[in-house]
Amino acid sequence: MTSFREFEHGRWQEAVETYAGFWADLTRQAVAPLLDALRVAPETRLLDVSCGTGHVAAAAASEGASVVGVDFSSEMLSRARTLHPTLDFRLGDAEDLDFPDGSFDAVAINFGMLHFQHPERALAQAFRVLRPGGRAAFTVWAAPDQSRAFEVVYGSIRDYGTLEVPLPPGPPFFRFGAPEESRRVLLATGFRIPRVESLRLTWRLPSAAVLLRAFEEGTARTGPTLLAQRPEDLVRIRTAILERASAYESGGGLEVPMVAVLCRGRKESGPG
Repeated sequence: MTSFREFEHGRWQEAVETYAGFWADLTRQAVAPLLDALRVAPETRLLDVSCGTGHVAAAAASEGASVVGVDFSSEMLSRARTLHPTLDFRLGDAEDLDFPDGSFDAVAINFGMLHFQHPERALAQAFRVLRPGGRAAFTVWAAPDQSRAFEVVYGSIRDYGTLEVPLPPGPPFFRFGAPEESRRVLLATGFRIPRVESLRLTWRLPSAAVLLRAFEEGTARTGPTLLAQRPEDLVRIRTAILERASAYESGGGLEVPMVAVLCRGRKESGPG
């Protein structure tokens, strides 16, 4: 059976165009708060884990940081290198980083935690490659009642289909959207002074049909969950998604409230 990692990898090899076209403008809204949480400044050595198309690395570099971006998708890295040809992007595994201990001042993971087979391992690797006193921060989506596009889609699936589809099992998608869970895992990994805050983002799309396409073609789990429905149910689900999304029409397009959760921790500079 295909592993969760293999499943995610295959999806991100295929989803670059749709992700870059419809999701990147949304996830990029979290970049500035993420870099602020990491206290990125000139000469900061920053590792952008699960870098995707490279927006975190590029923003950090514009602040004078020395950056490396890592992703397991060669297709994502190809897009990142095209967009940001002067930056250092490398193929790598978030759960087994190929860097010596203490290599970086900061580690950023912008919406990557949702896609790791073993997210605790990724955090442990982030902790390892940080110098003493360094910081790590990651973003994830809040629960669907706050990230409304997910409620539009998953509510429609619950009403007219099923969430029990034959996908490789992975960690709960909204696990780290719960502040207490994020704090617990950061502390268990060794980070100190864990902090969690909400970021209120807005997903602007030209139409409900584009929102549906963004989920079907530009996501790892949600798209396959939709396409695994019975054909007659999928018709009903798609209709429900279009109807629910229309509630967010504004100025000729959609403006969908999306709440992200920003989590951070610090690696102590000395014993204890």
